[in-house]
Amino acid sequence: FNMDEKHDQTLAMLNDENHPQQTRTNDNRSPLAKCCTSFLGTLHNNLLLTLTIAGVFLGFLMGFLIRLSEPTSETIMMLSFPGDILMRMLKMLILPLITSSLITGLAVLDPKSSGKLGLYALTYYFCTTVLAAILGIILVSVIRPGERANRVEVRAEAFSSDPAADQVTTLDAIFDLFRNMFAENIIQAGLEQIKTTRENLVVHNNATNMTVTKVKFITRYVAGTNFLGLITFCCAFGITIGTMGKRGEPMLHFFLILNEIVMKLIKLVMWYSPFGIMFLVAGKILEIEDLLQLAQSLGMYAFTVLLGLTIHALITLPLIFYGVTRQNPFKFYEGMLQAWLTGIGTGSSAASLPVTFRCLEETLKLDRRVTRFVLPIGATVNMDGTALYEAVAPVFLAQLIGIKLGIGQLIIVSLTATVASVGAASIPSAGLVTMLLVMSAVNIPAKEITIIFAIDWALDRIRTSVNILGDGIGAGVVNYLCRAELGPPDIEDTENINSSVNARTASEISSDRRVRSRDDFNETSKL
Repeated sequence: FNMDEKHDQTLAMLNDENHPQQTRTNDNRSPLAKCCTSFLGTLHNNLLLTLTIAGVFLGFLMGFLIRLSEPTSETIMMLSFPGDILMRMLKMLILPLITSSLITGLAVLDPKSSGKLGLYALTYYFCTTVLAAILGIILVSVIRPGERANRVEVRAEAFSSDPAADQVTTLDAIFDLFRNMFAENIIQAGLEQIKTTRENLVVHNNATNMTVTKVKFITRYVAGTNFLGLITFCCAFGITIGTMGKRGEPMLHFFLILNEIVMKLIKLVMWYSPFGIMFLVAGKILEIEDLLQLAQSLGMYAFTVLLGLTIHALITLPLIFYGVTRQNPFKFYEGMLQAWLTGIGTGSSAASLPVTFRCLEETLKLDRRVTRFVLPIGATVNMDGTALYEAVAPVFLAQLIGIKLGIGQLIIVSLTATVASVGAASIPSAGLVTMLLVMSAVNIPAKEITIIFAIDWALDRIRTSVNILGDGIGAGVVNYLCRAELGPPDIEDTENINSSVNARTASEISSDRRVRSRDDFNETSKL
């Protein structure tokens, strides 16, 4: 009996230690006060996101209200000025961000890991881009917006040159992709990219008294950053640093510190972004001349594009993410909301790249080695929204002018749209230029593209936001597939500026792993 009594006392003491007595605090606040406190606490914890959402809505409200006073062109220019400053700040950070992130990401990966990352990423990019193009073809063939619209010619104010001036073919576009990948001057690649055009020359043959038309190929440089060339160079540069061992560490540390500096600058720019996005949105709304006429002429076309982008963003991409990771894709989307809103405001996936890095690395806690490799390539290659848009628009124009496209021509449109989306620069309205390639593949007159110029600014922002979501989902999928292969991170990022940078090149990491494996094998043999 005494033993049982002592046992019960011991159990009571343990329960008191494990579960100490809790003091109950009386909260006499009303349910409304509790709800307001919880709501304000959530806003405070997500202050930047809240300000960005408010900036987008205030931009729409400001734009529609100021339209009532019929502002002049000078007023619209002054109102758009803060947004223009935001675009310039974001574009300023793109080049150092891409170079530093790609080089540091690849320098600490062994060739096997980087090969797997590249294989998974490119497979994902190809599959989602093809699925987006096929979805666009199906929707435009079922809804047939071209047969329900009134043909309204809209002036192409955004383009100073005639679209028919540059004759683009599929072969030229594919060759230009490879020419841009291997830039002859890496400094020039930061400013210009190469473009091939054809010029028809009529030559008179005096001997036969006949005129012969000859095609002359003209290769010239056009304004715009050559991201493909920069990515190719940075990939080769980073992999080479990884093979140099301790001799490559000083260069690796330089780019690591450069990457940290750029990320700190991005944090500063982000606090200006809600203000800039508000004026960007308001300025774009004020630039529309006639909203009612635009809705009547291109309403069904816009509906078809938006329906396709919605299905791709809310069904296709989440199913891929859930099928691979078995995680909630919409919880992942919640962490990317800041980048998505920035894409709507800027209309450029490249300009939104700094924000996308911040969302994936700081909010969603993805491996920095994955994001630094996948995101720069994705911002250039992965254009799901653009592929869907460039598949819908040519078929819509064909329906509008009475051209019937067969199954074979629709397949050509989907494949050409996939290639054209890869070649599209990650800048606002770049898809309009590459769409000429898709139109020429099925013999649609280039001048017909002017019909959709008026509404392109709005659809461009939505498809850019879908491109950004596709890049983020791709990074999440690759991060999940490679998490066991990569192991613990070999880069230690720190906020302390006085601490030393702890990083090792890929060759050192590989040799250290081989030593550890050999030691483990010897210990196992002894046992």
